[in-house]
Amino acid sequence: VPIGRLTDLPRIVRTQVEKAADLTAANQDLKLNLAISYGSRLEIVNAVNQLLEKTANGEKLVIDEAAIAEHLYTAGDPEPDLIIRTGGERRLSNFLLWQAAYAELYFSDIMWPDFTPEDFVEAIAEYQRRERRFGRISTRRELD
Repeated sequence: VPIGRLTDLPRIVRTQVEKAADLTAANQDLKLNLAISYGSRLEIVNAVNQLLEKTANGEKLVIDEAAIAEHLYTAGDPEPDLIIRTGGERRLSNFLLWQAAYAELYFSDIMWPDFTPEDFVEAIAEYQRRERRFGRISTRRELD
């Protein structure tokens, strides 16, 4: 599923991206979001602007986390459990800032084209060793 500002793409590229999305729309086992012309800050601004447009139509404005999430490019999708960043960078670089709130982050020095299935399994194994806290205090540590 493409996320981002597809309207920024040349028509021929946009058509091919949309065709690929249509061909894979019925797939159930795995969902891959392809970020094209994507920036998370702009995504959040667009979501807020969509909410503001509703007030112009006479609807009552309610801005809360759920309302913003409903207007993101990933609306209706589960938030990511794991974000894998390749290429040696240790930052999110304006990627899924809202959605990554409780995601586990895995950083690899390997560049994306060289990232193998074995590297992916290593990332998953590392993820499985982590304690997911979703903002809570660790249950593994004893508090004094």
